Amino acid sequence: MTKFGLGRGLDDLEKEIGDVPDMSILTGTERVVVRKIPLSQIGANPDQPRKNFSATELNDLAASIRERGVIQPILLRNVTGRPYMYEIIAGERRFRASKLAGLTEIPAIIKTISNENAMEIAIIENVQRENLNPIEEANAYKNLMQKCGYEMADVVRLIGKSDSYIRNSIRLTELPESVQKMLESGDISASHARTIVVAADPEKLANEIKNKKLSVDQVTKLVRNTKRSSKSRAHTTNTLDANALKSMQDGLTKAIGAQTKIIEKRGGAGQIVITFANRMELNELVKKLIQK
Repeated sequence: MTKFGLGRGLDDLEKEIGDVPDMSILTGTERVVVRKIPLSQIGANPDQPRKNFSATELNDLAASIRERGVIQPILLRNVTGRPYMYEIIAGERRFRASKLAGLTEIPAIIKTISNENAMEIAIIENVQRENLNPIEEANAYKNLMQKCGYEMADVVRLIGKSDSYIRNSIRLTELPESVQKMLESGDISASHARTIVVAADPEKLANEIKNKKLSVDQVTKLVRNTKRSSKSRAHTTNTLDANALKSMQDGLTKAIGAQTKIIEKRGGAGQIVITFANRMELNELVKKLIQK
């Protein structure tokens, strides 16, 4: 039997298989059934990370659908207690464009998927397609960690972005709502937003960027000379003087009976280094440290 990829149009498949309600397609070792589902029975996923859809892009896609049909099936799951039978896991853009194109049904693959897994798939599909605005992207990473239980290392590995990129992206959600809207609308860029997120009054700076058409370099200079947010890493830089640091080290050394050294890095992060002479001292240290 011929193996069909999901990228082939339904018209091509129907020429070989015949016009049947359910078309069985082999993808690797799994048999996937593509069905035509009435648009009236489908609803959007409330956890869909993409909240804004370009009218121009949707109209362009609708024009393509009128000419060629929906080439790639959307992914759905059965739901209960909703005003619709199926919920979109992936493919809301195709769903919206199909409505604009005047279609009454759309090719779809239906899977049994939990709420958590549906959210994961929706977030990952959108992030990897890189079609989210910066705030949607930031909320997607945040939801992967807070709602799906991902660790930062998991997000980094999954998305293929650096740790610092993910962290800086998530920090955009700390901006005032008015500034986030300016970022979503394109009044300021993501680079501008990442620069002003450390400021005590990012809204004022965002309005300056918009009104004066400031470059990122100009904004960087402004931020250097403005008050920092209490959440800013720079706000906590160099907060420990040498005497305070020595006092802490001496206190730790006395408490655990081993030489300690505190290494403070930029932003208040750092390390505590404990020195031991042999395995016996190590065992004693571990016992002290894990005591309740």
